[in-house]
Amino acid sequence: MRVVLRPASAGRKTVNIMTKRKKRHSPEQIVRKIQDADRILAQGGDVAAVLKELNVTEATYYRWRNHYGGLKAEDAKKLKALEKQNLQLKKLLAEAELEKAVLKELAEGHF
Repeated sequence: MRVVLRPASAGRKTVNIMTKRKKRHSPEQIVRKIQDADRILAQGGDVAAVLKELNVTEATYYRWRNHYGGLKAEDAKKLKALEKQNLQLKKLLAEAELEKAVLKELAEGHF
């Protein structure tokens, strides 16, 4: 679905809402941006200056800070890989539990 706002006057431009896409940052990029934020804050800047420099919202900045706060780029990469592996293992466990439940029902004769 494409939404286009038509201008009320001839001097305004047409705005296409669907062209704005969320930008995904890699863990390494996030760690570098947090390091940049620390540098700006150490130079006497405030959080507003950091947000403007990083081009992120305040909520995103604090979420990144909580999640990737004291990490280095290589640690963030390892963390992301471990999270992915953890997700795969959870899926495998869920499948195994489902198979176990089905076999248990078959063994009891409730099919």
